[in-house]
Amino acid sequence: MIHINDPTEFKATTVPVNPGVYLFKNDEEEILYVGKAKSLRSRVKNYFANIDQPPKTRQLVSKIRNIDFILVNNEVEALLLENKLIKQHTPKYNINLKDAKTYAYISLTRENYPRILTSRKVSPKLESFGPYTEGYTRQNLQRLVTKVFKLRTCKNMHKRACLNYHIGNCTAPCVEKVTKEQYAEQVKNARVFLEGKFDTTLQSLETQMQQAAVDQKFERAMELRNQIASIRLLTQKQLVDNEKRFDQDVMVFCQEGDKIHVIQMGLRKGVLLGKKEFTVDRQLVVEQEFLKAFYAVNQIPREILLNKPCWQDEDEKAALEEFLYAKRLAPVKLTMPKSGNKLSLVQLAEKNLQSSLTGNNVLVDLQKVLNLPKLPRIIECFDISNLGQEHIVAGMVRFTDAKPDKKNYRKFKIKTVKEQNDFASMHEVVTRRYKRLKEENAVAMPDLIIIDGGPGQVNAAKNALDTLNLKIPMIGLAKENEEIHQPNNNKQQQTTTTTTIQLDKNSRIMLLIRQIRDATHDFSVNYNRKRREIQTRNEFKKKKHTQQQ
Repeated sequence: MIHINDPTEFKATTVPVNPGVYLFKNDEEEILYVGKAKSLRSRVKNYFANIDQPPKTRQLVSKIRNIDFILVNNEVEALLLENKLIKQHTPKYNINLKDAKTYAYISLTRENYPRILTSRKVSPKLESFGPYTEGYTRQNLQRLVTKVFKLRTCKNMHKRACLNYHIGNCTAPCVEKVTKEQYAEQVKNARVFLEGKFDTTLQSLETQMQQAAVDQKFERAMELRNQIASIRLLTQKQLVDNEKRFDQDVMVFCQEGDKIHVIQMGLRKGVLLGKKEFTVDRQLVVEQEFLKAFYAVNQIPREILLNKPCWQDEDEKAALEEFLYAKRLAPVKLTMPKSGNKLSLVQLAEKNLQSSLTGNNVLVDLQKVLNLPKLPRIIECFDISNLGQEHIVAGMVRFTDAKPDKKNYRKFKIKTVKEQNDFASMHEVVTRRYKRLKEENAVAMPDLIIIDGGPGQVNAAKNALDTLNLKIPMIGLAKENEEIHQPNNNKQQQTTTTTTIQLDKNSRIMLLIRQIRDATHDFSVNYNRKRREIQTRNEFKKKKHTQQQ
């Protein structure tokens, strides 16, 4: 182990040149970061080089006080050991992704009469297909399988047929409307379909349809025809390349400032399952770090298409492929396509990535227009809702990177204001929100606050922030003329005035601000409505109870 008093005085000559794993630790021997290298000296030296490093790397280096090494025979062994240590210690500065069990699977139970369901994890009691990173695709596919193959969805075997049987979506094994052998055939066909063998399923259904027509079973023939049409409609929407007979992933990277944006798109037997988006801090060899972290917890395909290399040379690429092979127990190929269908897939992913970054581009424009000190990645918006003097409530929504962050939406019942006073209500709710955030320090403060209202509401909110000694940029959006009101301190008069900003109502900036404002308004109104409904229900119960007495 090497002890470091001052990172600026680090000497790389003390580091071995062998392949292995390095562990950066702080004063308390807590592991901050685990990495691997073909040459430990060369890789570790890069962290302490006097060059412009990403902020996350600079922060990491400033905390390193001890460096430990584990030497191995080759780079593949280093990759496997690194992966094991990251899982074991979950270091703060390594990329940490959610486990794949958060994705959903389509599953068949292992019962005498299997049922179809959605599951969040793989279990020996289930035969699972997926995972599907996009819920809309999975739901469509599951509905289609239920409709075409008529599998049961009920948890229990009831004593009488349910609605699904009567509308033709189940053969009702619960009341023995189908034999065990016939139902097993339905399950077998569904399994073939879920494995991505759509052509096999279509051929089978077409053969059955023709036979039904020959036997003059025209209702059955029409039913089969509708099933074939449903499958073709779905596969036409999702099929990317029906010649593929193996699984692929497409992964593209794009740097924007100190952030690296990533989109992963999964293809199974040529069918696009959906996409998953990530944003990570820029650091050394971040693309390779992300690749290893992602496939440590996700299904590994036969081929991974990339828009940029995650390796420094061919030896490192071979080691990465060997590492993935060891985890998949089958060959894995890393490819940077130059032409053909594979390049088209990469370009498709890049188009998706650029589309997702449009929100960030809007935020850059918003920062410039409002002269904000930093990019407004986190925006919170407040709205007061009341009906006369009753049920005075407020709603707050949070948008992160121009997208709704619904787990951080908040409802407030106004406590100190007993009559209709939007200014006092706004002062209370803003005070409560940021006093709590300041005390708990658990959730990041917003980069911008939007108030649904004009100068009066904005001044009330600004005074609340001043009382808390907080300086958070703020604007108000008045409904009447869709004007932006930005507070502007007047030190001579010790008052807060506002500057009016008028933007094109159809500009990207105004569309985003209105989207946030409207989401807040709907959220607060729905809360108000719910409280009124609860009061009406309680009054009805009380009246009914009184009458009974």
